[in-house]
Amino acid sequence: MNVSFPCDGLFVDINDTLYCSMAEHNQVVKRSLNDAVMASDCVAAGTGIYGDDSNQLANPYGIFVDMNFDLYVADCGNDRVQLFQSGESNGITVAGSTSLNPTIMLSNPSGILLDAEKYLFIVDYGNSRIVGSDVNGFRCLVGCYGMGSQSNQLANPFSLSFDRSGNMFVTDQDNDRIQKFQYFEESCEYENESETPQEFRAELLNS
Repeated sequence: MNVSFPCDGLFVDINDTLYCSMAEHNQVVKRSLNDAVMASDCVAAGTGIYGDDSNQLANPYGIFVDMNFDLYVADCGNDRVQLFQSGESNGITVAGSTSLNPTIMLSNPSGILLDAEKYLFIVDYGNSRIVGSDVNGFRCLVGCYGMGSQSNQLANPFSLSFDRSGNMFVTDQDNDRIQKFQYFEESCEYENESETPQEFRAELLNS
């Protein structure tokens, strides 16, 4: 793949299409890895002009393409995550202050992942934390008490990944380290079946 600006994010979808986010060019491009000839790259998102309209991006970094070929972009300069549905040039803000259901404020998001249940995990670079979504909206997962170097803190994290057991790995940039956050599956049984897991955990914390 030949590009005119640095690739700051890469992703390969299930059809072997390679995506490249170019923060300097405010655009995401793609090309099929099955093409024998390296043809011209196709625009996946962004106009190449810095902006906050639905068809524009501002320094995009992390990208993710789901099974439906919908493209999620960490639109760093606009403090939002944009969803570009397959074949659409206008994005939908799914996280950030301008989303339809603004449950989280972001500051320069740099990385993004989507799990099998379509829940989002976002590297909130400017706030030095990792946030995730569930049925109740977004919540902080890691780095919830400010920037730092303690085991529960981050300093300008840039990207994240999960292993097959659900453990989270984060590039903790300004601490010069990679942090692993271990996943522990909940094994408690609810006494009240009408309670949500969040309500049950809150009771445990307050007991």
